[in-house]
Amino acid sequence: MCGIVGFVNSKDQKEIIIERMMDRIVHRGPNSSGKFTDDRVALGFRRLSIIDLEGGSQPIFNEDQTKVIIFNGEIYNFQVLREELIQAGHVFSTHADTEVVLHGYEEWGIDVLQRLRGMFAFAIWDTQKQELFGARDHFGIKPYYYAQMNGSFLFGSEIKSFLPHPDFKKELNQEALKPYLTFQYSPLNGETFFKGVHRLQEGHYYLFNEQGLTIKQYWDADFSVKENHSREEWVDKIDQAVQESIAAHQISDVEVGSFLSSGVDSSYVASVLRPDRSFSIGFDDKTYNEAIEARKLTEKLGLNNTAAVIDGEMSFEAFPLIQYHLDEPDSNPSCVPLYFLANLAAQQVRVVQSGEGADELFAGYAAYGFHTNSKAVRVFAQGLKKLPQNIRFRLGRQIGKMKNFHGRIHLYEATAPAQDFFIGQALVFEEEEALQLLKPTYQKGPSVAEIVAPHYEKVNGLKDEVNKMQYLDLHQWMPKDILLKADKMSMASSLELRVPLLDIEMQKLAQTIPTKYLINQNNTKDVFRQASNRHLPKEWANREKLGFPVPIKAWLKEGTGYEAVKALFESDFAATFFDQTAILQMLEDHRQGKPNLQRKIWTIFTFLTWYKVFFIDESIPEAKEIVYETL
Repeated sequence: MCGIVGFVNSKDQKEIIIERMMDRIVHRGPNSSGKFTDDRVALGFRRLSIIDLEGGSQPIFNEDQTKVIIFNGEIYNFQVLREELIQAGHVFSTHADTEVVLHGYEEWGIDVLQRLRGMFAFAIWDTQKQELFGARDHFGIKPYYYAQMNGSFLFGSEIKSFLPHPDFKKELNQEALKPYLTFQYSPLNGETFFKGVHRLQEGHYYLFNEQGLTIKQYWDADFSVKENHSREEWVDKIDQAVQESIAAHQISDVEVGSFLSSGVDSSYVASVLRPDRSFSIGFDDKTYNEAIEARKLTEKLGLNNTAAVIDGEMSFEAFPLIQYHLDEPDSNPSCVPLYFLANLAAQQVRVVQSGEGADELFAGYAAYGFHTNSKAVRVFAQGLKKLPQNIRFRLGRQIGKMKNFHGRIHLYEATAPAQDFFIGQALVFEEEEALQLLKPTYQKGPSVAEIVAPHYEKVNGLKDEVNKMQYLDLHQWMPKDILLKADKMSMASSLELRVPLLDIEMQKLAQTIPTKYLINQNNTKDVFRQASNRHLPKEWANREKLGFPVPIKAWLKEGTGYEAVKALFESDFAATFFDQTAILQMLEDHRQGKPNLQRKIWTIFTFLTWYKVFFIDESIPEAKEIVYETL
């Protein structure tokens, strides 16, 4: 696990500039660094040593020094590919997975991407062609950004690494704010909150040469082909796949631990992995403590668990640093405990496995159509799903217009077209609400419908609406929120996070499972839960999904939290973006008990914190020593 950064131009002082850019991502690789420069390119690398501790330093060259690579991630099938390449005549100078990608590109060209199993973001410079080849893994587990400014092409693992480059112009992308208020993360299909800075999309590669930049997709999810197996056979296949993937993700020359919450996904991973160390975090909140719940499981499984508790004061003190590491504002409250959890684990291990990805692959979200505790309603809804599509859609739209009754939302989402109601796993502000709060300059930007439309267009031919929702989440929610915060929050503490439930082999299996086995009258991700039952205490597999419960509702009413938010809402620069009277009234309304305002306040507060870090203070927030209360 590492960080990469680089640029292409014909200007001088490349060594000085690339060193400054590398310094900005030292947290991604504190063990060593390396660089390569010539007349056209500068490549920089920060290393967190995981595999081939002595010999895996980068950049790495091919045999005749005509190609050089910098690489971030892990290739879990690199040993098999290495043997194949040796048989083909390639000579290796290291035992690192990075070199397999380089020789694979020599041997197979761009088709090397079809052979890789893992998480990756890399760049290969061909000195003969004067061409840069870069790619991002299938799901976007590893981040990848690029920009073309003032005669330079810049790329890297984190946007902040571009800041020291003399050709980089730091400017707010005004069109990003309005949709952010709805989605809670930066949802644009390409461009980020920094104008001119783009994400390389998941499953894509690029070529940059004298003719310019070319970007193409090399992989996409395909839910069109379903296989016919019994429920028990699917449970068998899933459990076999999970065990195999967790084993593949164990490859390392250092100890591999695991994150552990009270949910089924991380619990499944920990129960199969049986790590020497697992880690949990909770809040000093009386209603629910994730760490205490997770501790109950580790006691039953006999695991060595380190659990700690954090509070609101610690969270607000760290929040500017959290937003700095995220690069773009993300108001998912779980960013806070994830930051502390990674910090806690990094004190003992360099690598952890975690449970991200199972909800998207195996339909684990209630938003896919599981909104009632009534078994009768759920059974009735399953029956309605069997109606012909045109009749089902017409019925669903009629239910959507009805006055509310018990089970209405469940029946509506079981029958209506996904595109009518589903934009992903977060909806903070309705678009009209956002427009009322924003100053005119920031009311532009693509609509929610325009953002999700390209994804729905690609799966328009699918018969199953749940698969359409999964596809949208695979390209929106997962890479731009879930995976982004997982990578950035773990790397903030120089910790490698692996996601064995989100693996290309897991996806190949999951996309062939008929939806009736995933979300039905029994539960969400039904057969996945049944597979986990083979390893977990029975009550664990059917637990309600909680995510990372964060007590922001209480934080925003008094003390440190209330004062911090109020100070930002009253700041001069807040009035640049928002109706200041309205947002301050929202904070006071929440304090007086008006319901359902905490996520809206938190989303505005998050943006203002991020903006202050990057555009007002323009300095790296102080990282203070964290003292944990352990359980």
